[in-house]
Amino acid sequence: MTILTLNADTLPQLQEWLRSDDLLVACLCAAWCDVCRDYRPQFDELAVRHPDKRFLWIDIEDQADLLGDIEVENFPTMLVQRNAYVAFFGSVQPGLQLADRLVQAQAALPANELANLAVSHVHEQRFHLQRLLDDAAD
Repeated sequence: MTILTLNADTLPQLQEWLRSDDLLVACLCAAWCDVCRDYRPQFDELAVRHPDKRFLWIDIEDQADLLGDIEVENFPTMLVQRNAYVAFFGSVQPGLQLADRLVQAQAALPANELANLAVSHVHEQRFHLQRLLDDAAD
């Protein structure tokens, strides 16, 4: 399983993923963060456990030109979205079991429940990757 690392070269692949109906799981980190470096192998293992989902690694500081300035409370921060709906955005405790449960729970949601969840968490929709990419390009 390959994890896409966001940069200018991989942006077209991400754009394709965002048009699909696949669940996208992104980890937002920073290169200087020791916790992120330690978490990366666990995120890689998470991708192996879920080969039917898309996984994306984002260094929010190195890729600020693509995404704009994203404020996160803590690292690592996970984003789980499908199409137009952000199902989850928030800091997580590093650990494979917690991330695995989070991905399983979001993947199990039917489309209508995911849409309802997104509406009830409207503040999280500002972290929709396509919207961030579009805003940064303007």
